[in-house]
Amino acid sequence: MSKASRLIPLAPSALGLLLASAAGAADPVTLPTLSVEGEQSANPGYKVENTTLGKLPDPVAETPQSATELSRQLLDDQAVATTRDALRNVPGVSLAAGESGSQGDNLTIRGFTARSDLYLDGMRDFGNYYRDPFNTEQIDVLKGPASTLFGRGSTGGIVETGSKHAELSTFEAGTLGFGTDGTKRLTADVNTPVTALGDGAALRVTVMGTQSGVADRDVAESNRFGFAPTLALGLGTLTRVTISYFHQSEYDIPDYGLPWLYEAPAGTKVATAEPAPVSRSNFYGFEHGDYLRTNDDIATIRAEHDLNDSVTISNQLRYNNETRNYRITEPQLDLPAGKGASATTMLVAPGTPLSALSVSRNQIYGNSDETMLDEQLDGTIRFSTGPVQHKVITGFEFIHETSDPTRNTTIGPYSTTSLVSPDYSAAYNAVTYHATQTTTTANTLAAYLLDEIQLTSQVKTILGVRYDHFDADYFSQTFANPVTHAGAAVLSLHHVDSLPSWRAALVWQPSEAGMLYFSYGTSFNPSAEQLTLAASTVNLDPEKNTTYEIGEKWQFLGDRLLVTTALFHTEQDNIRETDPTNSNLQILAGDGVSKGVEFQLAGKITDKWQIQGGYSYDFTNIISSPQNDVGHRLANAPMHTGSIWTTYTFPYEIQGGFGANYVGNRWANTTGRAVGGVNFWELAPDYWTLSTMVKAPITEGVSLQLNVNNLTNENYIDLLHPSHVVPGAGRSAMFTLNARL
Repeated sequence: MSKASRLIPLAPSALGLLLASAAGAADPVTLPTLSVEGEQSANPGYKVENTTLGKLPDPVAETPQSATELSRQLLDDQAVATTRDALRNVPGVSLAAGESGSQGDNLTIRGFTARSDLYLDGMRDFGNYYRDPFNTEQIDVLKGPASTLFGRGSTGGIVETGSKHAELSTFEAGTLGFGTDGTKRLTADVNTPVTALGDGAALRVTVMGTQSGVADRDVAESNRFGFAPTLALGLGTLTRVTISYFHQSEYDIPDYGLPWLYEAPAGTKVATAEPAPVSRSNFYGFEHGDYLRTNDDIATIRAEHDLNDSVTISNQLRYNNETRNYRITEPQLDLPAGKGASATTMLVAPGTPLSALSVSRNQIYGNSDETMLDEQLDGTIRFSTGPVQHKVITGFEFIHETSDPTRNTTIGPYSTTSLVSPDYSAAYNAVTYHATQTTTTANTLAAYLLDEIQLTSQVKTILGVRYDHFDADYFSQTFANPVTHAGAAVLSLHHVDSLPSWRAALVWQPSEAGMLYFSYGTSFNPSAEQLTLAASTVNLDPEKNTTYEIGEKWQFLGDRLLVTTALFHTEQDNIRETDPTNSNLQILAGDGVSKGVEFQLAGKITDKWQIQGGYSYDFTNIISSPQNDVGHRLANAPMHTGSIWTTYTFPYEIQGGFGANYVGNRWANTTGRAVGGVNFWELAPDYWTLSTMVKAPITEGVSLQLNVNNLTNENYIDLLHPSHVVPGAGRSAMFTLNARL
């Protein structure tokens, strides 16, 4: 008997009995048979059939736009514990380091920052936190502008996380893991029908606790806890209601890595800066003084009703709240030891011993409180006009957002430490004071319509438009004397953007197995996109983005393997840049472009052999600018990115996996940094990393898994920022006990 056909009867566990009893189940001890973890019916594999992008009329395999879908099975096989690590599987995505008060998941897509383009179940997930995928069913990355679907932002694309949902089956699952880097991780996932609330009611609860270090990095650590209950009513009926809550808290010692080394001989005008060539284990902060604390709470109610076979109406209401408190040390190269402390980046003469250099500990210290209330009303309508069939998705959205960050500053000289041998155990001695307080309130009112028109059996077109009215108020106080709070400078700003976004596509489906397409889309980036404004930007129109894409999506081997190829061209017009005649103002003067080709595949080559992989070539550059950077590549935009992950099931159901990831060299900024009269461009070198996995069954539904990451112990720069870099983790092993009962 093949594994895909084996079913096992389940005995009730204490956890299942307790949850079912509390939920009011009529018969909490009668559990149905379930497929063993890893079987065909329980794990569809790496090729995802359905999308979490609810505003798309079709699955991603039939959508005329480049996209990558990461399945739950892929995340489990790789033992992924952060969304950031999951995104390493996506070509065209490059990770970035934390910035000031914006710690968390920072990234670029096709050369454009996507820090504000993260979504959860169709709504903006604005929080600056490190997302844990314990409640994630799959991750979708949609490439190219998508303002017709989501509103402001999405120059290079968006990342959409689909949450786990309650089901009518009964199961209990969980993992227990230990890593050589100090990781200890526990997850639980329990689902049960709730017959007391009706035949279509179910409750699902997921829980996570993680404590982890970083291989070959001193001091830095992450501690997370989360839970997410979901109650579904009316599953399988005409009216369905889902009530969900998500909480994640984090208490970290944050890692701001290493400083850049600005080294050049006298008389040099232009030079390349590189990360300081010191041990990647060096930590320049304070072991007992640095911290990052975040709390994220997301409550959502979604209701759907099928009026008939042709019309479905849905409404989703969400409230988010995020609080952050942080005290972080950013290393900046200082004057030679014994020459006095300074916060000014210095020019290093060639031949200067690294032991003669010290590092200033730049203190980043503050807190913030952000909220979001999002209301979406959508309708899906199917109808015909003669022989032409239509599928229309239309709706309205209202978003109310607030952001109230407080920033502190350090008085007096910065504390310093050795570049080569930093003392992270030193007592925290910075004197910090309240410096600025800002409040931003933003309201978005939008209406959208997308019409998929089936012209013939082989040809269809998609036309979409969204109109956004984005209204932001900004207020700040900056204290001239942060000790006494005397001489406060008050700034009050108001800005409104009202404009449409467009989408169009033409699709030819010569076969049921695949299609060819051409697509066009626009998006915009307002000055207050990230809920902040300045006197220098308040009067500027949004940056505007346009993408053209030609591609194919084809399914092989009986629809088990999806192969996609895309040629793309994205141009950002009127980039905000500093006015060369007045450094206190910004102007809309720059233009940047990202163009290239992308190839991806996902699915099964045989019943036992799975694969997920892709490669992206991105040629990015500044095509016009008042600065001296025309022709330079965009920041954090490697020309080459690629990854592959494949698994094979051997006899006795032993599974082996292997993966490789490549990221090309990246510039940290699009403009040079003037240091000691030299214009420096910061460059992080390219790198390869390899990983492997072995998983073996112990009993039915229970398996033991070993993952080894950075197999060759590659020393590389992982996260990039113009002021610091974070080295990648060294080689580590993770042992995980998986169970699904």
